[in-house]
Amino acid sequence: MSRSFMDEEIASQPDCWRRAAELAGALGARLPAPGRRVAVVGCGTSRFIGESYAVLRESAGLGYTDAFAASEFPKGRRYDELLAISRSGTTTEVLRLLESVRGEMPTTVITGVPKEIAPVSDTVLDLSFSDERSVVQTRFATTTLALLRSHLGEDLTTAIRQAEQALTEPVDDAVRTASQFTFLGTGWTVGIANEAALKFREASLSWTESYPAWEYRHGPISISEPGRVTWMFGAAPGGLAEDVRRTGATFVDGDLDPLADLVRAQRVAGLIAADRGLDPDTPRNLTRSVVLH
Repeated sequence: MSRSFMDEEIASQPDCWRRAAELAGALGARLPAPGRRVAVVGCGTSRFIGESYAVLRESAGLGYTDAFAASEFPKGRRYDELLAISRSGTTTEVLRLLESVRGEMPTTVITGVPKEIAPVSDTVLDLSFSDERSVVQTRFATTTLALLRSHLGEDLTTAIRQAEQALTEPVDDAVRTASQFTFLGTGWTVGIANEAALKFREASLSWTESYPAWEYRHGPISISEPGRVTWMFGAAPGGLAEDVRRTGATFVDGDLDPLADLVRAQRVAGLIAADRGLDPDTPRNLTRSVVLH
């Protein structure tokens, strides 16, 4: 199978992150300021990126930050600002929410295509340089999180270098041929784990699950067995790796920055898709944007 758009977009992420880190300073005044109570919304991948950002921002002591699926935003709750993430700028639930709160609270949108969403937003951050041709989203999501992490004051130099390494390292056959994947995280990496699971479902039709790591022993570990993978983003709770290995499953972890490790996971999803003769650029039952009529 020829190289997919998804493959090319995965490979371009380190360069996109460098550009996002440079933009963070220039766009800083347009992103949530310290002390503001912020709601972050999105759908699918964008929702999971919002979950990660919400934990990072609040953990940094910069203000209460909640993340929601756009369709589940609590309409009666007040925030100082609403931050929406939408690659296409056409997702129905996001557009409806922005229209419904207009004039009630300031809104900011991070998007790859500003045209349709700009009229219903107070502030638009244009990340069109990271937009994608593949339906399966990779670089727009990670570039958005790179921008937001940089705005929080993080230095992404190591993450970028590790992502470059992840693009070239060999993939363990036990991972590439696994029949099931469970992704785990703690704190802000729970959102990363959720996103990795979604990528495997979309790109390779794999059976995937995701959980907070400490919850894994409370039931989900029952499905661990030889031929299956448990993948940890960030530091694993003590003893978890040993518990998983006792089941015969493969435990994947490491000292990569979780965003770089997500690149590694994306790459594996693409390889499995190719092994199965699937096209991640046009996955089954999916479109680039969900537009409801």
